[in-house]
Amino acid sequence: MTEVASVVTLPAKPVLIFDGDCNFCRRWILRWQQATGERVEYIPFQDPTVAQRFPELTRERCEQAVQFIDTDGHIYSAAEAVFRAMAVAPCKRWPLWCYQQMPGVAPITEGMYRFVAKHRTGFSFLTRLFWGEQIEPPTHLLTRWLFLRLLGIIYFIAFVSLWTQIDGLVGSHGILPAQAFMESAHNWANTHSGWDAFRMAPTLCWFSASDAFLHFLCWGGALAAVLATIGIAPAPMLALAWLFYLSLTTVCGEFLGYQWDTLLLETGLLAVFFAPLQFRPGLARTAPPSQVMLWLLRWLLFRLIFAAGVVKLASHDVNWRGLTALFYHYQTQPLPTWTSWYAQQLPLWFQQFCCGILFVIELGAPCLIVMSRGLRFLAAGAITFLMLLIAATGNYCFFNLLAIALCVLLLDDAVLRRWAPRRWRKLSANFRAPRWPWWVTMPLAALVIPVTMMTLLEAFRERIPWPTPMIKLYDTLVPSRSFNPYGLFAVMTTVRPEIIIEGSNDGDHWLPYEFKYKPGDPLRPPSFVAPHQPRLDWQLWFEALRVEIPRPSPTVPFVNLCVRLLQGQPEVLALLQTNPFPTAPPRFLRAWAYEYRFTDFAERRQTGAWWRRRFLGEYCPVMMLRKNVAGDATDRTAALPSRNGSN
Repeated sequence: MTEVASVVTLPAKPVLIFDGDCNFCRRWILRWQQATGERVEYIPFQDPTVAQRFPELTRERCEQAVQFIDTDGHIYSAAEAVFRAMAVAPCKRWPLWCYQQMPGVAPITEGMYRFVAKHRTGFSFLTRLFWGEQIEPPTHLLTRWLFLRLLGIIYFIAFVSLWTQIDGLVGSHGILPAQAFMESAHNWANTHSGWDAFRMAPTLCWFSASDAFLHFLCWGGALAAVLATIGIAPAPMLALAWLFYLSLTTVCGEFLGYQWDTLLLETGLLAVFFAPLQFRPGLARTAPPSQVMLWLLRWLLFRLIFAAGVVKLASHDVNWRGLTALFYHYQTQPLPTWTSWYAQQLPLWFQQFCCGILFVIELGAPCLIVMSRGLRFLAAGAITFLMLLIAATGNYCFFNLLAIALCVLLLDDAVLRRWAPRRWRKLSANFRAPRWPWWVTMPLAALVIPVTMMTLLEAFRERIPWPTPMIKLYDTLVPSRSFNPYGLFAVMTTVRPEIIIEGSNDGDHWLPYEFKYKPGDPLRPPSFVAPHQPRLDWQLWFEALRVEIPRPSPTVPFVNLCVRLLQGQPEVLALLQTNPFPTAPPRFLRAWAYEYRFTDFAERRQTGAWWRRRFLGEYCPVMMLRKNVAGDATDRTAALPSRNGSN
């Protein structure tokens, strides 16, 4: 510690003297000013008043290091001067405490200060590289504004997309009726407490599971999303959208069991505590967002992308490790696009190169999230680039848009102001506006971090002996679908089986049911459908994967689908592209399994087909509806003798 015993002019508040001709010094002084505010006076030593006020400070001394003059007249130099200036700011006293109390800290930091001072030009370049021209503490008013509006739009897409299908999926005459699920839940609740029942099935459908109530949840959620998007009571509206989507996810079962559905719920829950609390918040009068919630959302993005890379390697899949997975991905993904066909034709070496880039982004970019400002921008750009490539070659509903929305949180207002209207370029937070208190956000962080750390480490597929309380806590939170593991396509599917459902009235002449988006007719080109997700088409992709299982048996959703087709239920038929039996449902139904592969340029020029297919065998035997005593068709089915061959 350097002290001057002679008496100097006592300043009214602490003063920090710095080199005004040094670009490196000026940049960091701006950052320190943001932290200390008006509590410290900053003066370049080139100012003529410095020599008059503090004659003991020579020019040579000021050129070597910054000088801190305390209100008692003592002068401190170099690293200690920086720590004492920072200690004036709230919650910034710990560096000075470490400097004074911890052995070795003072000599190490003073040595580091001298090294940096001798190489200011190089460190000035590194500062511009990693922080940019603006290194003062970033603000996130515009960042939050943009993120919440993107999230509102995504919620709206999710609710409206589901509303167009919900009658056929889980309506009273749908494939998996919500009423049947809730009847089972009520029976289970009769032997358990009310709280346990709601915790295991967290849904508002406890009040009603009628078709009208399901529509209410869809349109109510869409309305809440619209209000959140236009900035009306964003926190309550996001909470309402989360509750409605959770309610639908619970009763829709397999149809809403995808990772982007749980990702939307987890993002939506955290966003409630990230949103401003005013009824009609404006950018010029809103409180700053919680830094705790900002980093929890960034942590979610880290887990989402990093786990996607980890699970691919941890699965020991030879296609991922050999960088050949993308060669199969374009044609075996659930709903390919016409661009997937062209991507499949690219040479293998290019596919391997792209696979390597994918691993670099998924494993490397998340690590940049916790780095400096410039590296976070690089991470945002890399992840966004990956999401755009995925969206350009596949249909993954709102997943890509949601991941890009999370990438927005890696930016700050200084970047977004470049594209913002002029009136938004000088925004300042209103610290008097209501905001989420620390005693809400900190306990939430203490809950989220350890539980989600468990889910992340599980991606490495290593047995970890978690403490029993941690396991019980996770089991308690699982039904909320807001504390989730992630990791897509851990094992690459190398063949594409497809199930073709056919109907007949005489058992000899069979007509196929054509679905809207999944492969069927080889001449029909794959199409773009995202951000809408045709849930039945997606579920049939998973159903078809069972073809690879020895002696596969159809799942309950598939059998129920066949029953609804035999009944001619219009709600289910609306989910299909064509109904080959428009006047009356068929008497018989069967399902064949085929292997589908993309054609090449030569075959497509010759035949016009996008797909070639090979018959694999029977997936489901011939089915028909039985009659009850009254002569009415029941939901039970009977298998008729199988017929060989295909259409």
